[in-house]
Amino acid sequence: MIGALGLMKERRFLPLFCTQFLGAFNDNLFKNAMVFFATYQIFSSVEAETKFSAIATGIFILPFFLFSALAGQLADSYDKARIMRIIKAAEIGIMLVGAAGIFLKSLPLMLVALVGMGIHSTFFGPIKYAVLPQHLDEDQVLAGTGMVEAGTYIAILCGTIAGGLISPTAAAITVIAIATLGWFTSLKIPPAPPLVSLKLDFNIFRSSYRLIAATMHIRRLFLAIIAISVFWTIAAVLAVLFPPLVKNVFHSQKDVASVFLAIFSVGIAIGSVIINRLLKGHVSAKYAVASVLAMAVFVADFHFAARFWPIHDGPLLKTIDFISMPSAWRVLVDLSAISITGGMFVVPLYAFLTTTVEKSQTARTVAANNIVNSGFMVAGSVGIFGITNIPGVSVDDAIWVVFALCLASAVAAWRLHKAEDAPHVPDALP
Repeated sequence: MIGALGLMKERRFLPLFCTQFLGAFNDNLFKNAMVFFATYQIFSSVEAETKFSAIATGIFILPFFLFSALAGQLADSYDKARIMRIIKAAEIGIMLVGAAGIFLKSLPLMLVALVGMGIHSTFFGPIKYAVLPQHLDEDQVLAGTGMVEAGTYIAILCGTIAGGLISPTAAAITVIAIATLGWFTSLKIPPAPPLVSLKLDFNIFRSSYRLIAATMHIRRLFLAIIAISVFWTIAAVLAVLFPPLVKNVFHSQKDVASVFLAIFSVGIAIGSVIINRLLKGHVSAKYAVASVLAMAVFVADFHFAARFWPIHDGPLLKTIDFISMPSAWRVLVDLSAISITGGMFVVPLYAFLTTTVEKSQTARTVAANNIVNSGFMVAGSVGIFGITNIPGVSVDDAIWVVFALCLASAVAAWRLHKAEDAPHVPDALP
C-alpha cells in the first residue's frame, strides 16, 4: 500500500492534485479579493457588508444546485480526464472576465466571473472525487480523498492570503496565470474512460430530482450526504460572518479576516491528515460524532470570546496589533480547533460517497451530494443574513446557529456509524 504522501509521486494522482489545488487557489483568490474590496472600499454598514458577503456566497453556490446532475452524467459518460481539460480551458476565459472586473473595479463584471467559477467548480467537483476509485486501489481511496481535501484547503489558505494582501492589478494578472497553469497540469492527468453509457438528460430540474431520488434512498448515502451538507452549511455561514465579524466585533482590518479564513483552511487540511492516520485507510464514521461534538464546544467558546472582546474605538487593528492582544489567542485557538475537528469529521464522509456505489456511478453520486450540499449552503447563506437583520441579534449572536448545526451533524454522523454495522455491498443507482 502506498501512503498518502506516497501518492504524490504517482502520475495517477499528482496531476489531479495539482489541477484541483490551482483551481481552489484561483476560486478563493478571486472571491476574497472581490469581497474584501466591497467590504472595505464600497460599503460602510454591517448590514450591507453581510448582505453582499451572503450574495457572493450564494451566487457562487447556485450553479451547484442547478447543474450538478448534468455534471455527474457527463463525468460518468465520458473520459473524465478529457472533461477536466475542457473545464480548465474554460477557466481561462472566465478569469479574463474576472480580471477585467478587477482592473475596472466593476462589481457586476466580478459577479459574472464569480458565477462562471461556480459553474466551473460544479462540473469539476464530481470528477475530482469520482476519478479516485478509478485510478487508485481500494485501500488508497481514503488517503487520496484526504490528500485532495488537505490540498484544497491549503490552496484556500494561499488564495485567501493573496486575496487580502496583493493589489488589484496583481490579482488580475495572477488569476489568469493560475488558470493557464491549471490547464497545463490537467493535460497530464491519465485517461479515465467511462464505465457506462448514459443518455444525457438536459432538463436540469427533472434530472436533478431523479438523481437525488435515486441516491437518497440508499441509507448510507442519505446519512453521509446529510452530514456533509450540514457541515458545508457551517462553512458557508462562517464565510458570510467572518468579514463583518472581523471588522465590527474584533475592530480589525481585512488582513485579520484573511488570517481567520487561513486558519480555518489549514485546520481542515490538518484534520484531513489526522483522520486518515487514525482510520488507516478504512472508511468509517466512528470518529465523526466525537469530532463534530468537539467542534461544537469550540464554536461555543468562540462565541463567548467574541461577545467579551474588549471594546476598541481607535483605528481598525492590523494583524500584528490584533495578535498582540491577550484575548486574540483564545480566538485563534478556537478557530484552529473548529477547523481541525471539522476536517476529521468530513473527509471520511466523502469516502463513503465513492465506495458505497459502483465505480461507474461515483460521479453521479458526488453530483447528487453537491446538489443537496448547495441547497443547504444557499439556505444557510440566506438564513444567516435574515438572522443578522433581526432587531437585537448581533453578528456574534449568529454564531449560535453554527453550534446548532454542529449538533445536527452529530445526529446524522451517529446514525451513519450505526449503519456501518449492517452487511454492505456496493449499491447500484436505478
